[in-house]
Amino acid sequence: MNSRQRAYLGSLASKIEPAFHIGKGSLTPEIVEALDLALEKRELVKVAVLKNCDDDLHQLADMIAERTHSQAVKIIGRKMVFYRRAKKNPKIELPE
Repeated sequence: MNSRQRAYLGSLASKIEPAFHIGKGSLTPEIVEALDLALEKRELVKVAVLKNCDDDLHQLADMIAERTHSQAVKIIGRKMVFYRRAKKNPKIELPE
């Protein structure tokens, strides 16, 4: 993914609210499964990490991306954005 595509996805993500909140329970298998389903349906998902979560944000983003086979688009503050092209009916067309 190049910088133009990241910027495009970031602009789309700025208009959406976080779909998931990760707290002190950290990353559970249930959250990973729900994120996986949301990525297939929406392609672009924003995740908020609450202050009571002690995990490192970059490690957490890498873990989520690895487990959901997605890409971390950006991390701003305590919010992360993930993208994965849908297998059926992709909605987002990335610029070249």
